[in-house]
Amino acid sequence: MSRRTAAALATSGEVLRLIRTGEAVTRSDLGRVTGLSRPAVSLRVSELIEHGLVVEDSEGPSTGGRPPTRLVFNNAGGVILVAALGVSRTQIAVCDLSGAPIARADLAIDVEEGPDVVLPLVLDTWSDLLGDRPVAHVRGVGMGVPATVEFAAGRAESTRVMASWTGVVIPPIVAARFPVPVFVDNDVNVIAIGEHRAGYAGEVEDLLFVKVSTRIGAGVIAGGHILRGALGAAGEIGHIPVQRGGGVLCRCGNTDCVDSVASGTAILRDLRDRGRRVSSLTDVTALVRSGDAETMTVVRDAGRSLGEVIASAVNVLNPAVVVLGGDVAEAFQPLVSGVREVVYRRSTALATRNLRIERSRLGPGAGITGCALMVMDHILAPDVVDARLAIHTL
Repeated sequence: MSRRTAAALATSGEVLRLIRTGEAVTRSDLGRVTGLSRPAVSLRVSELIEHGLVVEDSEGPSTGGRPPTRLVFNNAGGVILVAALGVSRTQIAVCDLSGAPIARADLAIDVEEGPDVVLPLVLDTWSDLLGDRPVAHVRGVGMGVPATVEFAAGRAESTRVMASWTGVVIPPIVAARFPVPVFVDNDVNVIAIGEHRAGYAGEVEDLLFVKVSTRIGAGVIAGGHILRGALGAAGEIGHIPVQRGGGVLCRCGNTDCVDSVASGTAILRDLRDRGRRVSSLTDVTALVRSGDAETMTVVRDAGRSLGEVIASAVNVLNPAVVVLGGDVAEAFQPLVSGVREVVYRRSTALATRNLRIERSRLGPGAGITGCALMVMDHILAPDVVDARLAIHTL
């Protein structure tokens, strides 16, 4: 690309991108990278400073003479509202523009109570967490919901186990209270985004995240981007049948789905059937730590069944790493061992040559991080920033 072409493309939004990524952190850097003249660089930087997107920070390293002033993206220039909804637990937060939580609340919400109950509670919690901050300070909203989501529309679909959410278009409901861009995706997709970008930053471009909790789902990162599929249904591995299912009826209406065989709900059911008095995964954890043989067998068998499905996914997708997250995967090493055992045995030699199977690096916070990153990717994209600046100058 010629310097002239580069200069034509280097809008204020592109200059902001260069500052955010650290590719150019001084006016001199910007001129060198973009080919813009000194007055053109100054004009764009002044515009970004005026609109609170960039601040002048500590002085940069000197190469002789007066040190240059360093340009830094203003993380405090607004906030993002995020909510990672789970089947039984929801994490709600207000984040700065770097994605770091400023205020957070973890709530026990039964999402099957429906959007008419759950969404007002989420909206009210955001208002409480904002405190004295004005609504005008909010730049965007990101939500992850435990359902297949048609991303472009923000519509929940394919929710046979959450019928009241089916067909609900979420963004307009949220925007009525917070009139900003609203982005909604499947809960596991946003966790996968968080793990990839924050947990494995710069390490891998192809990652499979599998959430094993009350239910089972997956998020696919391919070539550095989330893979949603044609209608948002990519990653729905929970309803793939397994050989070791034993005819168990799944909530979706089919039998032997891995969700009904290897999820936290399934593990609790199987242990009760074997006479163990367990009411929660905390009870299962205690039995695992005590070395209870029956419990260890149930958990490892669940891992083997899950490994059966993951092995097929590894053969199809060839990820560099499989990340296991969610309450069950993070608590039970026997389950992780069962997954590894089957995946390395049943996947192709090439697909597993350098494959790593690891537990989540971010843990429960991955959903909040992923929701924030999803919003930031859109509201801070160069073309969106340019459009916003243009509106403010009319």
